[in-house]
Amino acid sequence: MKFVAADIGGTSTKICISDENGRIEQFQEYDTESEKGGNYVINKLIRKIGEFRDFDAIAISTAGQVNPDEGYIVYANENIPGYTGTRIKDILTEEFRKPVKVENDVNAAALGEGYFGAGRSFRDFLCLTYGTGIGGAIVIDRRIYRGAEGVAGEFGHIITHASAGNGERAHFYEKYASTTALVRNAMLADPECVNGKIIFDKIDRGDLKLEGVLERWVNDVAVGLASFVHIFNPSAIIVGGGVMEQERLVDMVERRTKELVMESFANVKLVKASLGNKAGVLGAVSLYLQKAVN
Repeated sequence: MKFVAADIGGTSTKICISDENGRIEQFQEYDTESEKGGNYVINKLIRKIGEFRDFDAIAISTAGQVNPDEGYIVYANENIPGYTGTRIKDILTEEFRKPVKVENDVNAAALGEGYFGAGRSFRDFLCLTYGTGIGGAIVIDRRIYRGAEGVAGEFGHIITHASAGNGERAHFYEKYASTTALVRNAMLADPECVNGKIIFDKIDRGDLKLEGVLERWVNDVAVGLASFVHIFNPSAIIVGGGVMEQERLVDMVERRTKELVMESFANVKLVKASLGNKAGVLGAVSLYLQKAVN
């Protein structure tokens, strides 16, 4: 069986042909041009899908909160204006007369890791991506846990700092533990630190001030993870996002997390995501595969 799989992000969209074993052909990445709005994004996707031939089904991973049964966008922020309410499944089914499945991008990435990547050895795990914000997914017995409204796993919005001081409201996990937070705090110490690569390069050269920034950020990451471990008792937590490509960073986070959890929870494994920028398309493919959803 051949699938057209696409992963729609606010910045770029990945698209390819894949079979049920995750063998990818004709992979390409293009600018989503999300600022032009949801209708434009979907019409551009239709043109791209139309370039492929001889496929049996369509699989979509997308930014935004998704109703996977009906295949539409429940909510999307203004990164893709007018995207909320877009009925992707209906639009693509009418256009191509093929089966269509649609899933939220973080849920899809978690399924992709569970079926093809770092999660293959685990039936129960959490998946978190650290970037501009923090995305999350809960996998229980190889199924996505969705919650009452279908939007469970908003890990970035748990409250980790109940009082921020100075009369400010409580603050969310992603304000302190996202890559954005790391870069923001690093720039206060050194304005040249506009991305993670520069931060780690300078730390490698012995910058003690930035090393202190990193250690404080790791602690903030671990505080959230310790709460998730105590709530879900997962076999593993898979962490992704560009900054987590740093192997030593994953080790630092795992070590600090295990210092914070009760001893009876300390067997949890922290695992680096392995599929990179293909996690979304492979996760979309996995929506059709028995093992991924049962």
